[in-house]
Amino acid sequence: MSTVTVTSVTGAEKGSVELADELFGIEPNVAVMHQVVTAQLAARRAGTHSTKTRSEVQGGGAKPWRQKGTGRARHGSIRSPQWRGGGIAHGPKPRDYRQRTPKKMVRLALCSALSDRAADGKVMVVDDWGIDEPKTKRGKEVLEGLGLRAKQERDLRVLLVLERGEEATWKSFRNLGKRVQIVLPEELNAYDVLVNDWIVVVSASNPRDIIIRPVVSEKSYASYEENVYTFVVAGDANKIEIKKAVETIFGVKVIRVNTLNKQGKRKRNRRTGDWGQRAAQKRAIVALAEGDRIEIFGGT
Repeated sequence: MSTVTVTSVTGAEKGSVELADELFGIEPNVAVMHQVVTAQLAARRAGTHSTKTRSEVQGGGAKPWRQKGTGRARHGSIRSPQWRGGGIAHGPKPRDYRQRTPKKMVRLALCSALSDRAADGKVMVVDDWGIDEPKTKRGKEVLEGLGLRAKQERDLRVLLVLERGEEATWKSFRNLGKRVQIVLPEELNAYDVLVNDWIVVVSASNPRDIIIRPVVSEKSYASYEENVYTFVVAGDANKIEIKKAVETIFGVKVIRVNTLNKQGKRKRNRRTGDWGQRAAQKRAIVALAEGDRIEIFGGT
């Protein structure tokens, strides 16, 4: 695994972190990156362009002059393409430019782009943004402290990967111009990684802040025989974070993670008879590799 130095917002070193080889250590596939980026840019096109053919232009129903005897070329309508104000021959019509791209190809393109940036030393890990209230001035100071913006120099293109709950940090960076782009972890894509000079992420949070508790129920216990476990997780946690947290806490190999949002519902207090609201939960259904077990559920 490659190692990246963890820095503070002032540029001081705060340790190091290892980057996963399956994301940052593969051989970049240029052909796949080109195909995925081409498809992504094509999908951005509105496809609303439209021109009128000779049959759609108003007028031109009568023959402008008789077929023979005038000495002029024969015509049947003043709305034919060779006439001024006539229809357009073979002009564009509304269409959908989207291309079907397999999910595995999209993931390979993203991993290739991240590996390319990591190989060039263009991935930066920050320990903490240190932003408590939204201020654009503070966001600019953070970029200057990280060496990503300097006076009288062209600003580098920076891709900031922020969590959904970092509202103050989001608002501090969003007004710094087009050369500072903000995305969520699940929004990362090959084009945004390649078009920016630097990728800046914050160091991973405590795994126990992601995995709140296991779900112990009759249904979850039955899935234990299939080596599948259910956890209550943080509401803003994504599948990659959940997978890493489970592997870190329990020392197992996770092969699949599915998530579901369990909506809150009304519940009656048996003692008082009052009605209340059960809080909504986000749950993760985790499948482990063969041979791995989580003994907290009562292993064999």
